[in-house]
Amino acid sequence: MSVLDVRNLNVTFRQGEAETRAVRGVSFSIDRGETVALVGESGSGKSVTALSTVDLLPDSAEITGSVKYNGEEMVGAPEDRLRDIRGDDISFIFQEPMTSLNPLHTLEKQIAESLALHQGLSGEAARARIIELLTKVGIRDPETRLGAYPHQLSGGQRQRVMIAMALANGPDLLVADEPTTALDVTIQAQILELLAELKRDMGMSLLFITHDLGIVRRIADRVCVMQGGEIVEQGRTEEIFANPQHPYTQKLLAAEPTGTPDPVPEHAEKIVETKDLRVWFPIQRGFLRRTVGHVKAVNAATISVRAGETLGIVGESGSGKTTLALAILRLISSDGPVVFMGRNIQGQKSRDLRPIRHNMQVVFQDPYGSLSPRMTIAQIVAEGLTVHGVSKAEQDRRVAEILTEVGLDPSMMDRYPHEFSGGQRQRIAIARAMILRPRLVVLDEPTSALDMTVQTQIVDLLRRLQKDHDLAYLFISHDLKVVRALSHKVIVMKQGDVVEAGDAEALFSNPQTAYTRDLMRAAFGDLPESAA
Repeated sequence: MSVLDVRNLNVTFRQGEAETRAVRGVSFSIDRGETVALVGESGSGKSVTALSTVDLLPDSAEITGSVKYNGEEMVGAPEDRLRDIRGDDISFIFQEPMTSLNPLHTLEKQIAESLALHQGLSGEAARARIIELLTKVGIRDPETRLGAYPHQLSGGQRQRVMIAMALANGPDLLVADEPTTALDVTIQAQILELLAELKRDMGMSLLFITHDLGIVRRIADRVCVMQGGEIVEQGRTEEIFANPQHPYTQKLLAAEPTGTPDPVPEHAEKIVETKDLRVWFPIQRGFLRRTVGHVKAVNAATISVRAGETLGIVGESGSGKTTLALAILRLISSDGPVVFMGRNIQGQKSRDLRPIRHNMQVVFQDPYGSLSPRMTIAQIVAEGLTVHGVSKAEQDRRVAEILTEVGLDPSMMDRYPHEFSGGQRQRIAIARAMILRPRLVVLDEPTSALDMTVQTQIVDLLRRLQKDHDLAYLFISHDLKVVRALSHKVIVMKQGDVVEAGDAEALFSNPQTAYTRDLMRAAFGDLPESAA
């Protein structure tokens, strides 16, 4: 008997007269100890399918069909029975642990709540179980972490805590909804290895939801490919990857960023360079706030980027990637020369920097978070022009021009960010940066939150814009496949130090440091023969 058997599942959301069919006739099963992956782009119905298994959807959702857990029907089951199963027999891990964990409660209190609810454990018994769980998921010195709050942990540690909470009651089925999307490649590899090990040790089944086919190949026994609320193809993982039948599956498998950027002209202008740039944050203590030490965020970073060239900056969270970029943009204090277009801007006052600010722009990771929900697209894209005193008529002309250039219809300029998809919002963020015709653009994880097909489109767009406008890019990312496709040169950062630097192809084919090799293994599964 299957642990979970879904047959002809349909989910319809009703809002007044409006009706949206999010899931259409979905059927699949999960056997004991098996990992099944639901794969597809945003909006394909993956998460809605998973949440409907134990009716975690809002009241506006109408669920029909059959969902059987160990032979027991879940669709239409009494609320108290569903409550017993949720978190006990079927547990969930979600994508962003910071929004799933309560910021006001300690780790001990949050895990203890589940133990008290489902197992009646409290006091020392609960504390011992919590320490056991945190140890199992790889949290070092768990006794010292019990009083910590979520913001005091790294992204990987928070995700491990979420896994500990999900495992607290020994579930039969673990549903992991994009649990590694926001994590560094090395942390991602650790989490995947941890899940595989826990599944093996506990005899669990796993429903893994993702848009990353590299993860699917590494972890899943079977794959269900979803598009438009339907499963368009399913089968054994190796069969789907070796011989995909549906055009959409073929499109997903072909969506990985490939190729290399155009070569940089030999005498290209140097746009920005630094020499031994340092960013140290003082640690101050006592009533007089005396400096007792420093957080060494960036140590002695020397870089150079020419027009038409991309410098990829890679490393784990906290390695100093974004801090380095912000120091180059003079948005945080630093020591050491920063030469921008032949002029040392280190130590310059804000008013002196204002005339050159339009030549330095940033595109951030989360396009929704970086776009004001109260402004139209025209207002968002034209904001920089307004600051620099460009007339309204000229603003309208240039907004229409740049939207066309990034692949958006100018007729959309009066809409708001929530009316666009993730990929469209990132194009809007790129348009906002490009409309000022900058010479240097900092791209801070601009593709990590996007589906694979959209990611490929954004990489192609960035390449084209660089070629057309001779742009210099600082490309910050933990996705080494995208870095390889876009970068001419790469620097690898670890705990504030540049541990390796060089030509992108040479570095990827023959990494010199153990840390770089670890990053490569985590990203590609293995090293190229020349790099082994």
